[in-house]
Amino acid sequence: MTEALSGAYQTLLAAIEAVEPRIAQATRDELKDQRASLKLIASENYASLPVLATMGTWFSDKYAEGTVGHRFYAGCQNVDTVEAVAAEHARELFGADYAYAQPHSGIYANVTAYWAILAHHIEMPALKEFGAKNVSELSEADWETLRARFGNQRLLGMSLDAGGHLTHGFRPNISGKMFHQRSYGTDPSTGLLDYDALAKQAAEFKPLIIVAGYSAYPRRVNFAKMREIADSVGAVLMVDMAHFAGLVAGKVFQGDEDPVPFADVVTTTTHKSLRGPRGGLILAKQDYASDVDRGCPMVLGGPLPHVMAAKAVALAEAKTEAFQDYAHRVVDNARALAEGLMKRGGKLVTDGTDNHIVLLDVTSFGLTGRQAESALLDAGIVANRNSVPNDPNGAWYTSGVRLGTPALTTRGFTTSDMDEVAAMITDVLKATEPTVKDGKPGKAKYEMPAGLAQGTQERAGKLLDSHPLYPGLEL
Repeated sequence: MTEALSGAYQTLLAAIEAVEPRIAQATRDELKDQRASLKLIASENYASLPVLATMGTWFSDKYAEGTVGHRFYAGCQNVDTVEAVAAEHARELFGADYAYAQPHSGIYANVTAYWAILAHHIEMPALKEFGAKNVSELSEADWETLRARFGNQRLLGMSLDAGGHLTHGFRPNISGKMFHQRSYGTDPSTGLLDYDALAKQAAEFKPLIIVAGYSAYPRRVNFAKMREIADSVGAVLMVDMAHFAGLVAGKVFQGDEDPVPFADVVTTTTHKSLRGPRGGLILAKQDYASDVDRGCPMVLGGPLPHVMAAKAVALAEAKTEAFQDYAHRVVDNARALAEGLMKRGGKLVTDGTDNHIVLLDVTSFGLTGRQAESALLDAGIVANRNSVPNDPNGAWYTSGVRLGTPALTTRGFTTSDMDEVAAMITDVLKATEPTVKDGKPGKAKYEMPAGLAQGTQERAGKLLDSHPLYPGLEL
């Protein structure tokens, strides 16, 4: 199959090159760069060639606002098939009542979910109260009353520096503007979620929505406890599992660690650990199905049928035993990376990991997150700077670097490989020094010993050559 697809990609790039050679060359260069670097971005992965190929079809040409069997455009019968298959795979894979495959991204999934919850708990009761079938039948006075109710709902989400996501109520994000919001953090001494403190905060704040899930929290969450807390204050429990959906799909997170049985609404991306195309997905209890189904026209415009088709292919792949094996190896590799860093003097938030994320506090190396990120990139190690709890350097420079193992695990890296990766990371960071100006170290610039970057790239190259990316694909 790879040989056939290799020829297909060569033909495809030749066609692109005839129109805009710079784009064809950038595409080749991107594959070259990805093959030659240690990708440790926790939110990135490598989609399979069938998933990638599925996105490059004439489904891209279709408008299909609406839902399956109820479109605002004619000629959408094949799009109906694509969306129905994607939703079917999602329901079966995650054991969900309902699945919605239209969101273009994780942020779109979250905003759609927020408005669906508002519609379910605020709009629909108001319409019944005002004797209207829909908002177009409301009087101006009724509409102003409804708008006031929308604007005063409360959201409780994990703070950004504790590991939450900007869509969990971060003030500059739309989620922080839509709601009267508060954030919950982690125990200052351990970096772990404190469920008792969260329950107390929820009782005081009484939110409509409690958001669980994370983008930089290296531990697992007990969603049964989150459900208890939500029930104790009559809140909706929404879980954003964008980062760890692959670990749920792969049966690593089960029981109380699987959010789907406990949450009213679950959102996710379809890339990251799920290893599909860039896009979003919503799972929900049946009570919320009709509300989420209104994603278009409530929030979304036309869905992307070619991406929904690729989601269906990726979800089918995730239903296999091979994917379950992959998901377990992701966690094994993360633990090996964490142990390798700690035994070489690295300081980790929560002193380890039990998911796919390792959060390294680089202040122990005398660096900011931005300096560490840049130095590692020079050495062929791609990671991203990230805040740590109560970060003194703020969200731009940060004090941490977030590392993740989904992508390298896809390439076949083992736990012993990850120990070598940990050695390379610590060697680079220990040798990197912040640039001093006027007697003070800066937050962005740094100095590395001559030859360190090149030497590390050569060390990394030996590992990368042992685990080729898309073997047999020649461009």
